[in-house]
Amino acid sequence: MKLVNKHIEKDGSGYVTLRPEDDEDMWHVYNLISEGDEVRALAIRRVQTVSSTGSSDSFRVRVNLTLHVTKTTFSPAASSSTTPGGEKKEPTASLQVTGKVVNENDYVRLGAFHTLDLEANRDFRLSKTSGWDSVAIERIEEATKEGRGAEVGAIVLGEGTAAICLLSEHMTTVRQRIETSVPRKRKGGTSGHDKAMDNFFQTVYQAVLRLLPFQTLKAIVIASPGFTKDSLYDYIFQQATLTSNKPLLASRSKWIKVHSNTPHVHSLVEAMRAPEISKMLQGAKFAREGQGLERFHKMLASDELRAWYGPEHVALAVDRGAVGTLLISDDLFRSSDPVTRNRYVEMVEAVRSHGGEALIFSSMHESGQQLNLLTGIAAILTYPLDVEIVEMEEREEKERLEREKAGATAGEGGADGNGEGEGEGEGEGGFL
Repeated sequence: MKLVNKHIEKDGSGYVTLRPEDDEDMWHVYNLISEGDEVRALAIRRVQTVSSTGSSDSFRVRVNLTLHVTKTTFSPAASSSTTPGGEKKEPTASLQVTGKVVNENDYVRLGAFHTLDLEANRDFRLSKTSGWDSVAIERIEEATKEGRGAEVGAIVLGEGTAAICLLSEHMTTVRQRIETSVPRKRKGGTSGHDKAMDNFFQTVYQAVLRLLPFQTLKAIVIASPGFTKDSLYDYIFQQATLTSNKPLLASRSKWIKVHSNTPHVHSLVEAMRAPEISKMLQGAKFAREGQGLERFHKMLASDELRAWYGPEHVALAVDRGAVGTLLISDDLFRSSDPVTRNRYVEMVEAVRSHGGEALIFSSMHESGQQLNLLTGIAAILTYPLDVEIVEMEEREEKERLEREKAGATAGEGGADGNGEGEGEGEGEGGFL
């Protein structure tokens, strides 16, 4: 994504002008825009005019509109497909922003509702009424970083089914799904099964050549139950040798075969934990997320007093400075309530200020979706804490503060009463 212009003051006010360039950029924009923000972008409006004779005419005009956002809708890209002629259709994500018009012009009245379609390679300006917080600024920095893009290709398959995927820092994109009918092996002959598998592997091979930029990817993972991954790997490089595909042969060291329990995309989380993949992807954001989630699950199994999840419980641990690693889903930062969003932002900042690690998971990755099943927030503590004891201490502290407050209020009331009594006595004595 291109950062066209940036004007953010120290108090968090200001705006940025951005130009999204691909599907992942659209996902970043969706996470940046919150309810109550102001978005200015180009829109096309249909205008209808009526002449003095009663005839009507309509035409389209291009206008720049500024909306006070009430709703955003993100539609991820569908799997890519091919036309009968073999021409590939590129998938594109779509993002709609709905809100009230805050700047009146000749064609749109003030306060009218409108929906902007934010598109790739088209500039828009974003202003945050609640101010730019550290999480939003960090996302802009990540989205506009040079060289950002897909890092890993993946093929998750079983007999007759495959998904070709690309993994970037924030998204898992399924480029194509392949399903073919493969008959079962029968006693006395396997020719039908073998022929169907050859056709299946040929289809996958052609999809790999078309959809995976294996020359620039850091790694390409083949994951499957059983030995299907080994058969596909052998087929790919057998075909590459027969056709003298030198770029594909040169990328052989990047290809890794790993076991998965199922032939479905959600098994990628399990596959990405393989030591050989982790070694190749050290430092990659989604790799750190997967490793962090694995550490949390291991801690939950071995020492549950150091593995907390749920907004209320994690907030208690953060208040005590006990969080070593915070796992939080970007879903939580899309809250329509600014107070709720700021609460999560403050938790991230508090953990980092104490030297802890805060991992913001993308819900467009399988690891982020798994974290969402755990309420979207979890923490690995630096020392064990019993939830029940902490909650009891919180209740006792709250009760103590309430008693002190009640005592202070009663004391003020007693002092006022004594003052009034003394005044009355002096008055009576003076009268006598």
